[in-house]
Amino acid sequence: MQTVVTAKLKLNTTPEQFKALRTTQLAYRDSLNYVSQYAFAHGKMSNAVRLQDATYEEIRLRFHLPSQMACSVPRQVGASYKTLWTKVKNNAVHRKEGKTKKRYKGLDKAPKFISPTLTYQYKKDYTFKKEQQVSILTLEGRVIVPYTGYNKHVALIQRGAEIGASKLWYDKPKKQFYLLVSLAIETADPTPETHKQVAGVDVGMRYLAVTATMQGDCTFHSGKQIVPKANHYARLRKRLQKKGTRSATRRLVAISGRERRLKQNTNHVVSKRIVLQHPQSLIGLEHLTDIRERTKRRKGKNAKQRKANRTFSKWSFAELHSMIAYKALLHRSMAIKVDANSTSQACPKCGHTCKENRPNKGLLFVCQNCQYTLHADLVGARNIAMRTLLLRQDWIGTGLLSVRPDVSDDEAKAARLKRYAGLRWSSDTTPSPRL
Repeated sequence: MQTVVTAKLKLNTTPEQFKALRTTQLAYRDSLNYVSQYAFAHGKMSNAVRLQDATYEEIRLRFHLPSQMACSVPRQVGASYKTLWTKVKNNAVHRKEGKTKKRYKGLDKAPKFISPTLTYQYKKDYTFKKEQQVSILTLEGRVIVPYTGYNKHVALIQRGAEIGASKLWYDKPKKQFYLLVSLAIETADPTPETHKQVAGVDVGMRYLAVTATMQGDCTFHSGKQIVPKANHYARLRKRLQKKGTRSATRRLVAISGRERRLKQNTNHVVSKRIVLQHPQSLIGLEHLTDIRERTKRRKGKNAKQRKANRTFSKWSFAELHSMIAYKALLHRSMAIKVDANSTSQACPKCGHTCKENRPNKGLLFVCQNCQYTLHADLVGARNIAMRTLLLRQDWIGTGLLSVRPDVSDDEAKAARLKRYAGLRWSSDTTPSPRL
């Protein structure tokens, strides 16, 4: 099977090359906004072929983009509109089912592309040369630029790894160009014999990740120091945006991206630790798609309730899951998704499930049926591990592994949850509870 990784290459440009790349980036961004306005004015069009037929000549004439770039622009805009249409339709279904009252407003106006990130197609817009050089297309023709990068990524490129599209990214504070190249790496196909171990990962705010195995091992990855710092950057950004003065704007530029980079770096560290601790394992993750729509928030105007709602979905758990997934494949493991229903409310010992098992929604889990007491996040991780083990057993019996549960079929989901309700944690492998 193939695993796709992204190689970040630093481009060592001359002043003339820097100017050419920057001009190309801005022209590409302007053409994206032009096509976006056209698509919005013509029924919020998402068909890339129709968009290309209608805007190709104007893109070439007005923005002077090369032919391949002029073809990439409508495709990128069409993909963005398709994503927005999917969210609109899902929101309509959720509103009809009473899961939410909010209307999705992503298509109320034409999407505006702010980032000047440019998409290149391999062997058409860019190619690699000898001696760590890359040939990149600009409005003024091709330029050959030397590059540096992570040694393993450079080695993959030089050994002939399957190279895909790339993005030309500009780091504005450092005034530096980077080429983000997608590389497809061949990895061995997973089998039950090569993935004998099972681990479950529960995510949360107080502990970003808690892992548990069927042997009773567990690991806690705390967010005690990181989350307050990320919240500080969010509050600071909000105050500066509200102030709106020139000095506030300069300060916003200076601190731009700090919260994002802090979260990204933390997710990288946590995901790497989890993968290295569980080699050749089947790692279970919660299926959190549409969690914001499926989870109700309390209504209230007091400051405490508003703060609780703001921090409700503050961390980027989808990013953490994706990092675990691709790093696991590189370390001969594999991540799969399991149903997230009641993982922190179901007793792993007797199966009793209710909200009262977590008093005041705290970190203490106390089963109201058998009085089993444990850390609530560890209970969630153990339930996920048991569900992952059940999927592995199905994999052995049928030869098919479901890496993502089908949540569209209510009957199939109910059958899965019924099977999960019969799972029990063995007390022989359970360590003494410790909070």
